Amino acid sequence: MRALVISGGGSKGAFGGGVAQYLLQEMGKKYDLFVGTSTGSLLVPHLAIDNLAKIKKIYTSVNQDAIFNVCPFVVKKDKWGEQTIAIDHFSVLRNFLKGSKTFGESKKLRKLIEKTFTRADYEALKSSGKEVLVTVSNLSLHKTEYKSSKEETYEDFCDWVWMSCNYIPFMSLAKKNGCEYADGGFGSLVPIREAVERGATEIDVIILETEVTYYNNLPSTNVFSLLSNLHEFMMDRIEKQNIAIGKYAANQHEAIINFYYTPTVLTTNSLIFNKEKMKLWWQSGFDYAKHKNSELNEIKVDDEV
Repeated sequence: MRALVISGGGSKGAFGGGVAQYLLQEMGKKYDLFVGTSTGSLLVPHLAIDNLAKIKKIYTSVNQDAIFNVCPFVVKKDKWGEQTIAIDHFSVLRNFLKGSKTFGESKKLRKLIEKTFTRADYEALKSSGKEVLVTVSNLSLHKTEYKSSKEETYEDFCDWVWMSCNYIPFMSLAKKNGCEYADGGFGSLVPIREAVERGATEIDVIILETEVTYYNNLPSTNVFSLLSNLHEFMMDRIEKQNIAIGKYAANQHEAIINFYYTPTVLTTNSLIFNKEKMKLWWQSGFDYAKHKNSELNEIKVDDEV
C-alpha cells in the first residue's frame, strides 16, 4: 500500500503542494492513504481526489484575511526588508474582552474549508476507496488523534481539518465532543508512524522544513516573536522525534520511505501568508521534486551499468 504524508508548516504548504503535484501528475503515483498534519491536512483531501487545480489556486491566492476573523498580529518589514509580525494590541485586547482564550480567531478558515472542499468533493473521496487521515491534538486527554474520511460525516471531517490547523495561541481553540483541540503538529508534526501502522509499505513524506538547520533566530523583539521562537523550537524537536520514530517503525515493517525536504529556508514565520511568495514556493516544490527524481533515475541507470 502506498501512502503520502505531508507535515505541518503553515504557508509553506504551498511548497508541499508543488511536490505533490509532480508526484501525482508527472510521475503518475497512486496512493491509497493520505496523511496530513496542519497545512498538510488542508492539502490531502484535495490531492486524494486529484483536485490539484483548485488547491493550487487556494494556496497561491490566500492571505491573512481569508483565515483570521480576528488577526492578532500585523505584518511589518524589518530594516533588512524581511517580513516580521508584531502584536496588534487592539485586536488582542478586544478578543480577550470577548472572553476568548487565544490571541486571535481563525473561524474564517473553517468557512474557507467548507467552501473549497464541498460535500460533493467529500462524496467523491468516499467513493474513491482512498482514505484521508488528519491529525489533531486533544489537549483535554493529552492524546494525538487521527480522524479518517471513512469514519466521519462531512461536517465533522471539515471540523477536524480546521482543528488540525489551529496553531494556538494565535488561532482558535476549538471544542468538540467535550474536549479542547489544537493543531495536530503539537502531537505529531510528521505522522509517518501512523501511515506505517495503517499498512503502508511505500511512503512519500513531504517535510516542510530543511533537513539541516541553516540559521539562528534573531533576538525576540516582542511577545509574539518570543512565542513564535518558542513554538518553532518545540516543533523542531517534535519533527525530529517523529522522523526518528517513523524511520524505526518503517524498518520494523520493512516499509520504504522517500523524503522530500525543502532545499532552502522558505520563511522564518509560516503564519505570514504572502500569495506572491506562495506562488513561487509552489513552483519551487514542483521543480525540486522533478530535480530530485531525475537524480534518482540517473543513479539507478549508473548502478545498472
